Amino acid sequence: FILNVKKDTVRLPNGNTSYRELIRHVGAVCIVPVTDEGEIIIERQYRYPYDTVITEIPAGKLDSKEEDRLSAAKRELREETGLTADVWTNLGGFYPAAAYSDEYITMFMAQGLHQGKQELDPDEFLNVVKVPLEELVEDVMAGKIPDAKTQTAILKAARILNK
Repeated sequence: FILNVKKDTVRLPNGNTSYRELIRHVGAVCIVPVTDEGEIIIERQYRYPYDTVITEIPAGKLDSKEEDRLSAAKRELREETGLTADVWTNLGGFYPAAAYSDEYITMFMAQGLHQGKQELDPDEFLNVVKVPLEELVEDVMAGKIPDAKTQTAILKAARILNK
């Protein structure tokens, strides 16, 4: 399982007790792969909770909480897109659902890309395409990309690349 749901009893600042439901998550990484032409490799993937295809950057969960996040990012990029990269930039991290989950996602930018063979999981189906960074920034600002990790990482990459 990816998620472990638990219910805790907590003491509030006023001394009373209450309950908090919490989702424990192993953690994740996401990657903004930038081509030499300034395009971003993105994925269009059906997401069951929303019953629609959404636009996302490559991403995936850690194999364990102890896994090195850069190693995980390199693995996920290779598996989902077939790409490897010469240059990796850590874009920082964030809590995507701080009210009810301890998940932490670390964002990376990958440059100096080399195409190899995609290694999708048997239950993974996605369409990989290239989109100019400027177009993705416009789509984020227009509300056309609802995925939080994609919004955050695209805007950070654009700022770093002065786009």
